[in-house]
Amino acid sequence: MTVDAVIFDWGGTLTPWHSVDPLGGWLAAVGDPYLADRLWAAEQDAWLRSVEQHRSATLAEVFTAAGVEPTEAMVRAFHDWWEPHTYLDPDAAQLFDALRERGVRIGILSNTIWPGTEHDRIFERDRVLSRIDGAVYTSEIPWTKPHPEAFRAALSAVEIDDPARAVFVGDRLFDDIHGAKSVGMRAVFVPHSDIPQHQHGPVAGEPDAVIQRLADLLPIIDAWR
Repeated sequence: MTVDAVIFDWGGTLTPWHSVDPLGGWLAAVGDPYLADRLWAAEQDAWLRSVEQHRSATLAEVFTAAGVEPTEAMVRAFHDWWEPHTYLDPDAAQLFDALRERGVRIGILSNTIWPGTEHDRIFERDRVLSRIDGAVYTSEIPWTKPHPEAFRAALSAVEIDDPARAVFVGDRLFDDIHGAKSVGMRAVFVPHSDIPQHQHGPVAGEPDAVIQRLADLLPIIDAWR
């Protein structure tokens, strides 16, 4: 069975893991420690729902849950705080080009509360948006990884009917590896993220391959093709 598409996780996979205190983003947004604490608590509730129920959330929903009316300036300040932690791995663009030269489609599936437009802006900034054939952000669908419907949405985005002809690359054994394998995809694990224990999930999937850097993916794909 060949490989017609590779679908990537974003944070911790295409963008290397950064250990930061997310409360800082909320403090940058609202400038009030009390409101920032409420927003961070609401965000943690959203992520807990993702782990336990695989249901998605949005940035707007987090603001609403915290009882904060967001302004455009708040949202921009929040994303500006995160900006240094959003840059792609230096291997990403060259890997995308090599896959496309082989006729392999490139997809994105990210568990995120950020709007898709913000992710598209990041990919455009790093000059890879035009190389991406389809992207699914869970803020725009009802489900999060590892729910099968999240993976099916990503497969549909890159026009793949048979999951066995697609590979998922991610940094989380539950969300990414278990989720992809559960729908019949092959899965490649990037083991460099310091994921908090409460986000590990109840099942650790068994990857088909493990890579130490993104550039290591290409020989694996070539062998599977």
